[in-house]
Amino acid sequence: MAQSKRKTTRPASAAPSKGGAMREADYAALAQFRYQLRTFLAFSETAAQNAGLTPQQHQALLAIKGLAAPDGASVGDIARFLLIRHHTAVELVDRMAKLKLIGREADPQDARRVLVRLTAKGEQKLRSLSRIHLDELGAAAPALAKILRSFRAKAR
Repeated sequence: MAQSKRKTTRPASAAPSKGGAMREADYAALAQFRYQLRTFLAFSETAAQNAGLTPQQHQALLAIKGLAAPDGASVGDIARFLLIRHHTAVELVDRMAKLKLIGREADPQDARRVLVRLTAKGEQKLRSLSRIHLDELGAAAPALAKILRSFRAKAR
């Protein structure tokens, strides 16, 4: 996506006024940031589908591995991590258990809670997807860093 070179009345490095005035460069930076995010998310969704997972299943595997306590994640944790309702998380966990991506066991501290952990199959799928995601982020890093630096400069 080519960036337009618009002329502004203020230099690109000038911060917005205290009154919150927005410059064309502010809109361009926000648009570029959202574009980069959407590009990465589209890549991620396609990669998950190519691996035989839904994007939500991939997100759940990553959340269980990366955000949960060492003993596992509860269904409530998964709902919170993915910003979904509890009953939606229950359905997701049920589908993932049928695919043998995760296993469930009673929480040793509270038998009313069920903890979810990745199976060897879930670990393998996540490892494969995470490698290509890190490569994709590495490729996007220069553009993202430039955008983030422009936001930091505006915050001063």
